[in-house]
Amino acid sequence: MPELPEVETVVRGLRLSLPGRTIVEVRFGKTDFVDNPAEIAERLPGARVASVTRLGKFICVRLGSNGGQRTPDSETFLVVHLGMTGQLKVIRSGEAVAPHTHVFFVLDDGRELRYTDIRRFGRMLLIPESGLAEFAGQLGIEPLEISAEEFRRFFGSRRARVKALLLDQKVLRGIGNIYADESLFRARLHPAQIAENLTKKQLLALHGAVRQVLTEAIRSRGSSISDYVDSNGQRGEFQLQHRVYQRDGKPCFRCKAKIKRVIVAGRSSHFCPRCQPSPRRRSKKALKPRMHADEHG
Repeated sequence: MPELPEVETVVRGLRLSLPGRTIVEVRFGKTDFVDNPAEIAERLPGARVASVTRLGKFICVRLGSNGGQRTPDSETFLVVHLGMTGQLKVIRSGEAVAPHTHVFFVLDDGRELRYTDIRRFGRMLLIPESGLAEFAGQLGIEPLEISAEEFRRFFGSRRARVKALLLDQKVLRGIGNIYADESLFRARLHPAQIAENLTKKQLLALHGAVRQVLTEAIRSRGSSISDYVDSNGQRGEFQLQHRVYQRDGKPCFRCKAKIKRVIVAGRSSHFCPRCQPSPRRRSKKALKPRMHADEHG
């Protein structure tokens, strides 16, 4: 599933080609992932792209007024979540259409913004400018913006597994399984650790690891595990730097112990048993049921 670095990479690519362009036509294939496709088809033709930004895992395309008719909500946001297999690419109109392409935004320069999604777990909707703050308020804090002290206070007061907190989009928006595992490895923390049991030093290490991992992943244009490509159809490269994610059974780059995989917060979690020792206060027998019961973000 595309996470913060992948979405940021797509946004940066779209930012180079969409602002200033006018949408002249909208065409749909499947629409089961689209909130009110009729509204999108009616309102977007004639709209001018003002900017492209990211909100957690959401791509936000700001659109100017349609036909010069200004109202309090004449500026609208086309908001797109890529789900697990979504791709949003700018392509010349004459190019062959890839399978599972479900939305076409025809631009005024002879290109199309196409949305392709094999599994259709994504989401597409329009949000008026007046509703964006409420939408954003349902999400957590941007992990690249939260201060070390805010992070320490919030995580240090929660009796939840640290992996669950990292995945909870109402806590930190944009982190998924890949970057949670990689951050915990760098901070030398077991994914099943209870957050309030961590020391100040451990919490500050985790804050630093999250920022470092996300920044490096953005620099490498994300991780291409299966379907992810950027807005130009290019794969990311951060998967070459993964230290634990999907490396179960392989030697740890630090200590050569075999990477293990367990279920924490309802998700597969990869960790080094030597670099990230299990919580000492619980036996494995007592820990196992709780690991399967946690809710993921």
